[in-house]
Amino acid sequence: MSPTGIFVNDGLMMLRVLALSLTLISGFAQATVLQRPITLNTGTGELFGSLLLPKSDQPVPVVLIISGSGPTDRDGNNPDGGRNDSLKRLAWVLAKHNIASVRYDKRGVAASLAATPDERNLSVEAYVADAQAWGHKLKADPRFDKLIVLGHSEGALIASLAAPDIDAGAVISMSGSARPVAEVLRQQLSNRLPPPLMLRSNELLDSLKAGKTDDNVPPQLQVIFRPSVQPYLISLFRQDPAAAFANLKMPALIIQGSNDIQVGVNDARLLKAAKPDAELALIEGMNHVLRIVPNDVKRQLASYKDPQLPLAAELGARIIGFIDGLRTS
Repeated sequence: MSPTGIFVNDGLMMLRVLALSLTLISGFAQATVLQRPITLNTGTGELFGSLLLPKSDQPVPVVLIISGSGPTDRDGNNPDGGRNDSLKRLAWVLAKHNIASVRYDKRGVAASLAATPDERNLSVEAYVADAQAWGHKLKADPRFDKLIVLGHSEGALIASLAAPDIDAGAVISMSGSARPVAEVLRQQLSNRLPPPLMLRSNELLDSLKAGKTDDNVPPQLQVIFRPSVQPYLISLFRQDPAAAFANLKMPALIIQGSNDIQVGVNDARLLKAAKPDAELALIEGMNHVLRIVPNDVKRQLASYKDPQLPLAAELGARIIGFIDGLRTS
């Protein structure tokens, strides 16, 4: 069975996905979309986001989009990684198919920098509380019906942790890890660092997992383990993504690209094992920024800085098909 065949189990679903893919490739469905800023006063700072709202006489589903790790903004862009507009483009795909969305800059990031300007004060718990506050705001808005929480990369963990409190209608995990992040980092660094630095990296990981900071960070490891980010890493290393995903009682969709150089297909399979009733969409050739890119390092890295590259057509089809299924359930 091909990787994508895991998700499609019958002919009718295959036809549905193919039809949606053709729509996404040939042109967006016609819709009038309101684009406007939206803000959230958390009590500890104001967060800024973007609302895309299709014109409709009836309430529409709304997707709360949570971006990935570090200074990744509402559009999926990161000053360290480049501009690719992955989440912005996804929001427009949803809007053109009568699905509203809100994406936002997390506290300490981009327009929401002032909410927590010092990264020493950031934590997973604060990010989860913010996502829950956004969720309550959207659920109270009569323009929306079902609330779907979608997280990309580290945002998938935030989505899983936030969804139960706000009684979300569904969760979408997109390029989300199933393993604790310390384990993922250890594996990634083992393939890139010389033995002396790997030894020091393991010591730092062990210290942070134990809840202890360590200021003795070699210059080569500052980008990952700088002292100012260590309190956040301690809060992150406490989390078990697979356990959080298993705790979800609502419908869930797992999306993973086969050419993702940051999160592997095995993580998606582990999430599926943790929550067997979740739907699994393995998209052949898709990478971490949601484009179809060969497994070539230079082309992969170039895609992180190319906002003109189209999103994988199957990505939109899977998400829209999943949300349409919620409408009829």
